Amino acid sequence: MPVAAVDDTAESALTVTEESIDAYAELTGDDNPIHLDDDYAGETFFGGRVAHGMFTAGAVSAALADLPGDIVYLSQDLTFENPVRPGQTVTASAIVVEELGDDKLRVETVAEADGEQVLSGEAVVMSVPHES
Repeated sequence: MPVAAVDDTAESALTVTEESIDAYAELTGDDNPIHLDDDYAGETFFGGRVAHGMFTAGAVSAALADLPGDIVYLSQDLTFENPVRPGQTVTASAIVVEELGDDKLRVETVAEADGEQVLSGEAVVMSVPHES
């Protein structure tokens, strides 16, 4: 199996529901009421429930996993630009922009929901051939 190289791209989509937000909170222990309590979140500057930022970033992780080869996530730099709400679908994309040596690659990552960019960043991954 080939490994990822400059200009390779991948994409992943994740639909956010109240149930998936609740499940993420249960798995991680992040029970911030901005994510879980409609009344509380409605009184914040968000004006309602929003997904956890790292839950949204999960779509980026899924896109990276779809690059060629076995992908090992080494680092991620993220900027959260807009909230994601229940009912939205996050579409993340990754494009390999630089070979760093030692099987490491720099990857630009972005995610959008309803045509609005919700996060952006840069990842460093290792891409190695899949061994059968």
